[in-house]
Amino acid sequence: MKLLDEDEAINPALSVVNLVDVFLVLVAALLIAIAQNPMNPFVAEDVTVIKNAGKEDMEVIVKQGKTIETYKSQGEIGGGEGVKAGVAYKMADGSIIYVPE
Repeated sequence: MKLLDEDEAINPALSVVNLVDVFLVLVAALLIAIAQNPMNPFVAEDVTVIKNAGKEDMEVIVKQGKTIETYKSQGEIGGGEGVKAGVAYKMADGSIIYVPE
């Protein structure tokens, strides 16, 4: 009962309890961020991520189930060498127009 009579500024255990609370909130926020990541290995959804779209070092990452494949813009496309073949435009009515280069 002697601990209840002590001043809060003198007792260092109270500040440690506050630090533990802050770290628990930080860990919870990190776990939520990991769970919402589309490339999360624990989610069985199919996801396609494009890095650096339209640039020389563009990468396309395709996740199907638990397998992840990476394709680079200047190689490894379909297992062979490749280059950009054209541009596709989606029109307002939903149709797609392909313009070869």
